[in-house]
Amino acid sequence: MEIGVKTDAGKIRSNNQDAHYANYPLFIIADGMGGHKAGEVASGMAVEIISNDFINDPIDIINDDEYIMDKIRNSIYKANEIIYDNSIKDDDYSGMGTTVTLAYIFENKVFVGHVGDSRAYIYRNDELTQITEDHSLVEQLIKNGSISKEEARYHPQRNIITRAVGTSKDIEVDITIISKNKGDILLLSTDGLTNMVEDYEIENIIKLYDDVQTICDKLVKLSNDKGGYDNITVIAIKF
Repeated sequence: MEIGVKTDAGKIRSNNQDAHYANYPLFIIADGMGGHKAGEVASGMAVEIISNDFINDPIDIINDDEYIMDKIRNSIYKANEIIYDNSIKDDDYSGMGTTVTLAYIFENKVFVGHVGDSRAYIYRNDELTQITEDHSLVEQLIKNGSISKEEARYHPQRNIITRAVGTSKDIEVDITIISKNKGDILLLSTDGLTNMVEDYEIENIIKLYDDVQTICDKLVKLSNDKGGYDNITVIAIKF
């Protein structure tokens, strides 16, 4: 297994509100939102709470799929509760929240937990497939036929997300299980990449380079070359 990680503030923003964790078998990305440094606090808290939950109570070989899915949900619920409590207690953090997309690798499976519009992809048999579904206004508009995917890229409300960790008391977590095969590449990214770089461009870069760190570096560079309007974080895992 090979792991690549790259994070960058981008060309416009002075601080990086993304946070990440990349330590086999757990990988997390989080894209924070909120004024001043609140977004940075929210994403950092989410990554710390979730990763500590897995470190302090590791999954055992005897645990089944249902146990792992519950573990992912409960760790994100815990992060949601703590971030939300902090946001209502401290005016500086009012309204803060974060996306969370995580991958937990167990035996021959990948468990993906997801809230928000960061993404998980799998590259398999020369083809890139999005695993997660964006929890965003434009995704809803695409699904009901109001706009096309191309129109969504330039929609004035493309940054509005419909689910986030820490913005409300209750939260819904999507969980997807996929198999992992030798040669597959799992990619996690914040929208700083996917708002700037199209899926076919991501796929082309993966096809061009064998090394996952090079893939991460090239994806971040391309996003910055196209404007770098947001923080960018990419994790790539080659099985």
